[in-house]
Amino acid sequence: MADLIVIPARYGSTRLPGKPLHPIAGRLLLERVAGIAMVAARKLGDVEVMVATDDTRILDKAHEIGLHAVMTSPDITSGSGRALAALRASGRLAQLVVNLQGDAPFTAPDHIVDIVRTARGSRADVTTPVVQLDWPRLDALVAHKQMTPASGTTCIRAADGRALWFSKTVLPFMRKEAELRGELPLSPVLQHIGLYCYRTPALEAFEAAPPSHYEVLEGLEQLRLIELGLDIRAVLVPPARITMSGVDSPLDVERAERLIAEHGDPFVDWRA
Repeated sequence: MADLIVIPARYGSTRLPGKPLHPIAGRLLLERVAGIAMVAARKLGDVEVMVATDDTRILDKAHEIGLHAVMTSPDITSGSGRALAALRASGRLAQLVVNLQGDAPFTAPDHIVDIVRTARGSRADVTTPVVQLDWPRLDALVAHKQMTPASGTTCIRAADGRALWFSKTVLPFMRKEAELRGELPLSPVLQHIGLYCYRTPALEAFEAAPPSHYEVLEGLEQLRLIELGLDIRAVLVPPARITMSGVDSPLDVERAERLIAEHGDPFVDWRA
């Protein structure tokens, strides 16, 4: 029974229509994300990659570039919901399902590898990556939140890696922060990366449940998992070489292309 990496690829986008088919530095966004998934799948072994879309144009392009793809309902609003719909539409069985955001072209393949390996070696219902911020990265996050308070999610986890909470607030509060800055090279703040590996029953339970109280308050769907009592493991991973939130607008495309010009293109052509 192969595990599954699903790339939700929805055509509709208010600010960037046809987003998965938009080129970034000469490569379609869909190609870039698929390359990440394929690299991770090869490192892991026994993993299939699938595109889940709501539009025949994306379906046709996925097939054209050598990807397996399935149609899912345009009424699905979340990536996790589209991932589950893709699993069901494919008729496959999978113990683990990774929801890889279709608009995140700089996701590190090793982050996928790390959360899948953790899931395979544990009984966790869900695994997801976190990065421990150094002090300059923490300062950058705090400064960014002055302009966009809802940007960036932090995580509190237990010593065994079990996620205790996620928040748009920077957690934990540090009562003696000045002393910590002088003593520690890294801050105690863990920033969450929006990448999930679900056991199939956990994904089904998540999608069957209504939005939870704190999920609605914070606008964080992973809080539904905690409120359902599921075991979420926050896997500590190194920062990605290029860090950027999702590509959602023409300005994001420009920023992504600048980052590629500055840091080099991380794209790997799996067909070569």
